[in-house]
Amino acid sequence: MRSLRHLLPSAGSLIVFEAAGRLSSFTAAGRELGMTQAAVSYAIRGLEEQLGAKLFQRRHRQVSLTEAGDRFHADVSLGLSHIRKSAEDLRLQATGGHVTLAASTAFGSFWMMPRLQQFRDELPGIDLRIQTADRDLDIIAEGIPLAVRGGEPREWPDYHCLPLADEEIFPVAGASYVAKFGLPQTVEELASHRLIHLEEPFREAASWEEWFHSAGASLKEADAGRGLRINDYALVIQAVMEGQGIALGWRHLAERLLASGLLVSATCHVMRTGTRFHIIWPKNRELSDNARKVRDWLAAQA
Repeated sequence: MRSLRHLLPSAGSLIVFEAAGRLSSFTAAGRELGMTQAAVSYAIRGLEEQLGAKLFQRRHRQVSLTEAGDRFHADVSLGLSHIRKSAEDLRLQATGGHVTLAASTAFGSFWMMPRLQQFRDELPGIDLRIQTADRDLDIIAEGIPLAVRGGEPREWPDYHCLPLADEEIFPVAGASYVAKFGLPQTVEELASHRLIHLEEPFREAASWEEWFHSAGASLKEADAGRGLRINDYALVIQAVMEGQGIALGWRHLAERLLASGLLVSATCHVMRTGTRFHIIWPKNRELSDNARKVRDWLAAQA
Protein backbone atom coordinates (compact mmCIF):
# COMPACT_ATOMS: atom_id res chain seq x y z
CA MET A 1 0.00 0.00 0.00
CA ARG A 2 1.33 3.40 -0.94
CA SER A 3 1.68 5.90 1.91
CA LEU A 4 -0.26 9.15 2.17
CA ARG A 5 3.01 10.95 1.51
CA HIS A 6 2.98 9.58 -2.03
CA LEU A 7 -0.80 9.71 -2.58
CA LEU A 8 -1.55 13.24 -1.39
CA PRO A 9 -0.44 16.44 -3.13
CA SER A 10 1.83 18.76 -1.18
CA ALA A 11 0.25 21.26 1.21
CA GLY A 12 1.77 24.10 -0.78
CA SER A 13 0.10 23.07 -4.03
CA LEU A 14 -3.25 22.65 -2.27
CA ILE A 15 -3.00 26.16 -0.80
CA VAL A 16 -2.23 27.57 -4.27
CA PHE A 17 -5.16 25.60 -5.73
CA GLU A 18 -7.57 26.83 -3.04
CA ALA A 19 -6.67 30.47 -3.66
CA ALA A 20 -6.81 30.17 -7.45
CA GLY A 21 -10.19 28.44 -7.33
CA ARG A 22 -11.65 30.91 -4.85
CA LEU A 23 -10.44 33.93 -6.80
CA SER A 24 -10.90 32.45 -10.31
CA SER A 25 -7.57 33.98 -11.23
CA PHE A 26 -3.96 32.81 -11.19
CA THR A 27 -2.82 36.43 -11.07
CA ALA A 28 -5.00 37.30 -8.06
CA ALA A 29 -3.95 34.11 -6.29
CA GLY A 30 -0.31 34.98 -6.85
CA ARG A 31 -0.89 38.49 -5.48
CA GLU A 32 -2.54 37.07 -2.35
CA LEU A 33 0.15 34.43 -1.80
CA GLY A 34 3.16 36.56 -2.73
CA MET A 35 3.92 34.52 -5.85
CA THR A 36 4.20 35.29 -9.54
CA GLN A 37 1.41 34.30 -11.91
CA ALA A 38 3.82 31.93 -13.61
CA ALA A 39 4.60 30.18 -10.31
CA VAL A 40 0.89 29.70 -9.61
CA SER A 41 0.31 28.31 -13.11
CA TYR A 42 3.27 25.93 -12.69
CA ALA A 43 1.95 24.66 -9.32
CA ILE A 44 -1.55 24.07 -10.75
CA ARG A 45 -0.15 22.25 -13.77
CA GLY A 46 1.90 20.00 -11.49
CA LEU A 47 -1.16 19.27 -9.34
CA GLU A 48 -3.20 18.35 -12.42
CA GLU A 49 -0.46 16.01 -13.61
CA GLN A 50 -0.24 14.35 -10.20
CA LEU A 51 -4.01 13.84 -9.99
CA GLY A 52 -4.48 12.96 -13.65
CA ALA A 53 -7.38 15.40 -13.96
CA LYS A 54 -7.94 18.83 -15.45
CA LEU A 55 -8.88 21.24 -12.65
CA PHE A 56 -9.24 24.53 -14.53
CA GLN A 57 -10.62 25.75 -17.84
CA ARG A 58 -8.09 28.29 -19.11
CA ARG A 59 -9.31 31.26 -21.13
CA HIS A 60 -7.65 34.55 -22.03
CA ARG A 61 -6.97 36.33 -18.71
CA GLN A 62 -9.53 34.14 -16.95
CA VAL A 63 -9.72 30.69 -15.42
CA SER A 64 -12.64 28.70 -14.04
CA LEU A 65 -12.90 25.39 -12.24
CA THR A 66 -13.91 22.32 -14.19
CA GLU A 67 -16.59 20.06 -12.74
CA ALA A 68 -13.90 17.83 -11.24
CA GLY A 69 -11.99 20.87 -10.06
CA ASP A 70 -15.08 22.28 -8.38
CA ARG A 71 -15.67 19.07 -6.39
CA PHE A 72 -12.01 18.87 -5.41
CA HIS A 73 -11.95 22.56 -4.44
CA ALA A 74 -14.88 22.10 -2.03
CA ASP A 75 -13.05 19.26 -0.25
CA VAL A 76 -9.71 21.08 -0.19
CA SER A 77 -11.30 24.28 1.17
CA LEU A 78 -13.04 22.35 3.94
CA GLY A 79 -9.90 20.43 4.85
CA LEU A 80 -7.70 23.53 4.94
CA SER A 81 -10.23 25.39 7.09
CA HIS A 82 -10.15 22.58 9.65
CA ILE A 83 -6.35 22.55 9.64
CA ARG A 84 -6.21 26.34 10.06
CA LYS A 85 -8.66 26.23 12.96
CA SER A 86 -6.62 23.53 14.73
CA ALA A 87 -3.39 25.46 14.12
CA GLU A 88 -4.93 28.64 15.55
CA ASP A 89 -6.16 26.77 18.62
CA LEU A 90 -2.71 25.29 19.20
CA ARG A 91 -1.11 28.72 18.72
CA LEU A 92 -3.46 30.20 21.31
CA GLN A 93 -2.59 27.44 23.76
CA ALA A 94 1.11 28.01 23.13
CA THR A 95 0.83 31.72 23.88
CA GLY A 96 -0.91 31.10 27.18
CA GLY A 97 -4.00 32.96 28.32
CA HIS A 98 -3.45 36.24 26.52
CA VAL A 99 -6.09 37.94 24.38
CA THR A 100 -5.33 40.87 22.07
CA LEU A 101 -7.80 43.72 21.69
CA ALA A 102 -7.30 46.23 18.84
CA ALA A 103 -8.54 49.73 19.58
CA SER A 104 -7.79 53.41 19.18
CA THR A 105 -5.30 55.06 21.50
CA ALA A 106 -8.16 57.13 22.93
CA PHE A 107 -10.20 54.04 23.80
CA GLY A 108 -7.19 52.35 25.39
CA SER A 109 -6.30 55.46 27.39
CA PHE A 110 -9.68 56.74 28.54
CA TRP A 111 -12.02 53.73 28.49
CA MET A 112 -9.88 50.66 29.11
CA MET A 113 -7.19 51.95 31.46
CA PRO A 114 -9.62 53.16 34.17
CA ARG A 115 -11.30 49.72 34.08
CA LEU A 116 -8.12 47.64 33.93
CA GLN A 117 -8.01 46.79 37.63
CA GLN A 118 -11.65 45.72 37.51
CA PHE A 119 -10.82 43.54 34.48
CA ARG A 120 -7.93 41.90 36.36
CA ASP A 121 -10.11 41.29 39.41
CA GLU A 122 -12.91 39.70 37.39
CA LEU A 123 -10.81 37.83 34.80
CA PRO A 124 -7.58 37.12 36.69
CA GLY A 125 -6.40 34.31 34.42
CA ILE A 126 -6.40 36.36 31.23
CA ASP A 127 -3.51 38.53 30.05
CA LEU A 128 -5.13 41.34 28.04
CA ARG A 129 -2.96 42.93 25.37
CA ILE A 130 -4.26 46.19 23.92
CA GLN A 131 -2.93 46.96 20.45
CA THR A 132 -3.52 50.57 19.45
CA ALA A 133 -3.10 52.15 16.03
CA ASP A 134 -3.92 55.42 14.29
CA ARG A 135 -6.23 53.54 11.91
CA ASP A 136 -8.53 50.52 12.19
CA LEU A 137 -6.47 47.35 11.84
CA ASP A 138 -7.46 44.43 9.60
CA ILE A 139 -7.81 42.04 12.52
CA ILE A 140 -8.47 39.06 10.23
CA ALA A 141 -5.13 39.55 8.47
CA GLU A 142 -3.39 40.40 11.76
CA GLY A 143 -4.81 37.34 13.56
CA ILE A 144 -6.32 39.52 16.31
CA PRO A 145 -9.52 38.13 17.87
CA LEU A 146 -11.27 41.31 19.05
CA ALA A 147 -11.48 45.00 18.19
CA VAL A 148 -13.48 48.09 19.10
CA ARG A 149 -14.79 50.21 16.22
CA GLY A 150 -17.20 53.05 15.70
CA GLY A 151 -19.70 52.86 12.88
CA GLU A 152 -22.53 50.73 11.54
CA PRO A 153 -22.56 46.88 11.48
CA ARG A 154 -23.30 46.93 7.74
CA GLU A 155 -19.82 48.40 7.24
CA TRP A 156 -18.26 45.16 8.56
CA PRO A 157 -19.90 42.24 6.69
CA ASP A 158 -17.07 39.89 7.67
CA TYR A 159 -17.50 40.49 11.41
CA HIS A 160 -19.90 39.76 14.23
CA CYS A 161 -20.50 42.73 16.51
CA LEU A 162 -21.98 43.75 19.86
CA PRO A 163 -22.84 47.35 20.84
CA LEU A 164 -20.57 48.94 23.43
CA ALA A 165 -21.57 52.62 23.59
CA ASP A 166 -23.71 55.18 21.77
CA GLU A 167 -21.90 58.11 20.21
CA GLU A 168 -22.77 61.16 22.32
CA ILE A 169 -20.67 64.31 21.92
CA PHE A 170 -20.55 67.50 23.99
CA PRO A 171 -17.98 70.24 24.75
CA VAL A 172 -15.62 69.69 27.69
CA ALA A 173 -13.22 72.02 29.49
CA GLY A 174 -10.56 71.66 32.15
CA ALA A 175 -10.92 73.08 35.68
CA SER A 176 -8.07 75.59 35.18
CA TYR A 177 -9.66 76.96 31.99
CA VAL A 178 -13.02 77.37 33.71
CA ALA A 179 -11.38 79.15 36.66
CA LYS A 180 -9.70 81.63 34.30
CA PHE A 181 -12.30 82.18 31.57
CA GLY A 182 -15.55 80.77 32.97
CA LEU A 183 -18.10 78.71 31.04
CA PRO A 184 -20.19 79.99 28.12
CA GLN A 185 -23.77 80.85 29.03
CA THR A 186 -25.12 79.92 25.58
CA VAL A 187 -24.12 77.82 22.60
CA GLU A 188 -23.53 81.02 20.60
CA GLU A 189 -21.17 82.34 23.28
CA LEU A 190 -19.15 79.15 23.10
CA ALA A 191 -17.94 80.15 19.62
CA SER A 192 -15.91 83.00 21.10
CA HIS A 193 -13.98 80.69 23.44
CA ARG A 194 -10.72 78.93 22.61
CA LEU A 195 -11.77 75.86 20.66
CA ILE A 196 -9.54 72.82 20.24
CA HIS A 197 -10.15 70.93 16.98
CA LEU A 198 -9.64 67.20 16.48
CA GLU A 199 -8.40 66.47 12.95
CA GLU A 200 -8.40 62.67 12.72
CA PRO A 201 -6.23 61.52 9.80
CA PHE A 202 -7.87 58.12 9.25
CA ARG A 203 -11.03 57.72 11.33
CA GLU A 204 -14.05 59.94 10.79
CA ALA A 205 -14.79 62.25 13.72
CA ALA A 206 -17.46 64.89 14.29
CA SER A 207 -16.32 68.48 13.87
CA TRP A 208 -17.18 71.65 15.75
CA GLU A 209 -19.18 72.79 12.71
CA GLU A 210 -21.34 69.65 12.94
CA TRP A 211 -21.81 70.06 16.68
CA PHE A 212 -22.94 73.69 16.36
CA HIS A 213 -25.33 72.69 13.55
CA SER A 214 -26.85 69.98 15.77
CA ALA A 215 -27.45 72.66 18.41
CA GLY A 216 -29.32 74.85 15.92
CA ALA A 217 -26.45 77.32 15.65
CA SER A 218 -23.61 77.96 13.25
CA LEU A 219 -19.90 78.50 13.63
CA LYS A 220 -18.68 81.54 11.73
CA GLU A 221 -15.89 80.93 9.26
CA ALA A 222 -13.56 83.19 11.27
CA ASP A 223 -14.27 81.24 14.47
CA ALA A 224 -13.96 77.87 12.69
CA GLY A 225 -10.47 78.80 11.52
CA ARG A 226 -9.21 79.74 14.98
CA GLY A 227 -7.93 77.47 17.71
CA LEU A 228 -5.53 74.65 18.34
CA ARG A 229 -5.65 71.70 15.92
CA ILE A 230 -4.48 68.23 16.96
CA ASN A 231 -4.72 64.92 15.09
CA ASP A 232 -4.77 62.64 18.17
CA TYR A 233 -7.73 62.55 20.57
CA ALA A 234 -5.60 61.58 23.56
CA LEU A 235 -3.54 64.75 23.00
CA VAL A 236 -6.74 66.78 22.59
CA ILE A 237 -7.92 65.70 26.04
CA GLN A 238 -4.46 66.35 27.49
CA ALA A 239 -4.61 69.89 26.11
CA VAL A 240 -8.07 70.40 27.62
CA MET A 241 -6.91 69.22 31.05
CA GLU A 242 -3.95 71.62 30.77
CA GLY A 243 -6.39 74.50 30.31
CA GLN A 244 -5.61 75.16 26.64
CA GLY A 245 -9.24 75.42 25.57
CA ILE A 246 -12.57 73.62 25.05
CA ALA A 247 -12.86 70.48 22.92
CA LEU A 248 -15.53 68.03 21.89
CA GLY A 249 -15.77 65.11 24.29
CA TRP A 250 -17.14 61.65 23.54
CA ARG A 251 -19.20 60.52 26.54
CA HIS A 252 -17.92 56.94 26.74
CA LEU A 253 -14.32 58.24 26.77
CA ALA A 254 -14.80 61.30 28.98
CA GLU A 255 -17.21 59.98 31.63
CA ARG A 256 -14.52 58.92 34.14
CA LEU A 257 -12.69 62.24 33.73
CA LEU A 258 -15.95 64.11 34.28
CA ALA A 259 -16.71 62.09 37.40
CA SER A 260 -13.27 62.84 38.81
CA GLY A 261 -13.56 66.58 38.14
CA LEU A 262 -10.65 66.67 35.68
CA LEU A 263 -13.13 67.69 32.99
CA VAL A 264 -16.38 69.62 33.16
CA SER A 265 -19.19 69.82 30.63
CA ALA A 266 -19.12 73.24 28.95
CA THR A 267 -22.77 73.33 27.73
CA CYS A 268 -26.00 71.39 28.18
CA HIS A 269 -26.33 70.40 24.53
CA VAL A 270 -25.40 66.83 23.58
CA MET A 271 -25.00 65.77 19.95
CA ARG A 272 -26.34 62.24 19.39
CA THR A 273 -25.24 60.91 16.02
CA GLY A 274 -27.18 57.63 16.08
CA THR A 275 -23.89 55.79 15.56
CA ARG A 276 -22.49 53.30 18.05
CA PHE A 277 -19.16 51.89 19.04
CA HIS A 278 -19.03 48.10 18.80
CA ILE A 279 -16.99 45.10 19.83
CA ILE A 280 -16.25 43.14 16.64
CA TRP A 281 -14.75 39.72 15.92
CA PRO A 282 -14.26 37.75 12.66
CA LYS A 283 -16.96 35.47 11.32
CA ASN A 284 -14.42 33.15 9.71
CA ARG A 285 -13.04 31.68 12.93
CA GLU A 286 -14.24 30.71 16.37
CA LEU A 287 -13.16 32.75 19.37
CA SER A 288 -11.12 31.01 22.03
CA ASP A 289 -12.72 30.61 25.46
CA ASN A 290 -10.61 33.47 26.82
CA ALA A 291 -11.50 35.77 23.91
CA ARG A 292 -15.19 35.03 24.48
CA LYS A 293 -14.78 35.94 28.13
CA VAL A 294 -13.11 39.24 27.20
CA ARG A 295 -15.83 39.99 24.63
CA ASP A 296 -18.58 39.28 27.16
CA TRP A 297 -16.84 41.35 29.83
CA LEU A 298 -16.56 44.33 27.47
CA ALA A 299 -20.22 44.02 26.48
CA ALA A 300 -21.25 43.89 30.14
CA GLN A 301 -19.70 47.33 30.67
CA ALA A 302 -22.09 48.89 28.11
